[in-house]
Amino acid sequence: MRVFKLMIAAVFAAAALSAPAFAQSSRQIKFIVPFPAGGGGDVLTRIVAEKWAQAYGVATVIENRPGAATVLGAEATFRAAPDGNTLGTVANSFIIHPNFKKLSYDPLTGFEPVCLLASSPQVIVVSNASPYKTLKEWLDAARARPGELTHASVGPASPQHIAFEQLKLLAKVSITFVPFNGNTPALNALLGDHVGSVMSNYSEAAELVKSGKLRALAVASGKRVGGWPDVPTVAEQGFKDYSVEAWYGLVAPAKTPKEQVAELAKWCAGAMSAPELKAKWEAQGLTPAGSTSEQFAAHLRKQSEDYARVIREANIKGE
Repeated sequence: MRVFKLMIAAVFAAAALSAPAFAQSSRQIKFIVPFPAGGGGDVLTRIVAEKWAQAYGVATVIENRPGAATVLGAEATFRAAPDGNTLGTVANSFIIHPNFKKLSYDPLTGFEPVCLLASSPQVIVVSNASPYKTLKEWLDAARARPGELTHASVGPASPQHIAFEQLKLLAKVSITFVPFNGNTPALNALLGDHVGSVMSNYSEAAELVKSGKLRALAVASGKRVGGWPDVPTVAEQGFKDYSVEAWYGLVAPAKTPKEQVAELAKWCAGAMSAPELKAKWEAQGLTPAGSTSEQFAAHLRKQSEDYARVIREANIKGE
């Protein structure tokens, strides 16, 4: 009988020791994605979530909350419990919105930055029938005929629109902006010769350039794109320090414990640097980052300052 009691005690002791591991394996992390299913930010988040499930044994759930140009998703993340089990995917619009509307949250103080996941190059493209072969030729024509040339992108007040207005300020040119409700409609308008140029995501313009339907004048990001080694950046063509790109990151509700934020940031870095995922990032036209929480916080602050300055100087109005 005494031996039996000792055996029972040993079983309970072993169960107690294994409890933390069981709690870890039964953990569920919810990702609130402010984009419709199938978009770039959604696909990126799903790949990260799948990697976390495989590598760390956690259950992951994707909750798509599109609406109000990503504000609805951010609000849902802001209201979530700060327990490290709810994360929100954010992009450039997360920092842009406060310049145009009063929000229920402050993007710089209402969240804990977790990780900058990846960035995506922006490119300036024209029709292959366009007379302009270089960025200089395009801008020279704009100076010669103020307001006659047209340029399209998602807008108004989108990252692409703001990037275009920033270039106009630097080049001192007047080009008419034509807003569209998506990148694909803008590119279709370019293909139909309804507009003269487009600021586009690289991933959505790449095949059209490869097929000869469009011509790339410049890469708006800070360095050349691997798929277009011969296409120079805007900075290389006379506009030093000009660098704009779409980016995606993860945030947690404010007051999420620092140790949990640090752990999640390490998981992000692991996913973004995983060799088996390299082809997936390339297919999405993404450059992996995998930053620390502190690095992402610094990124958000700088983006906030840069966007506010360009919006003010270019007198950009929201919808």
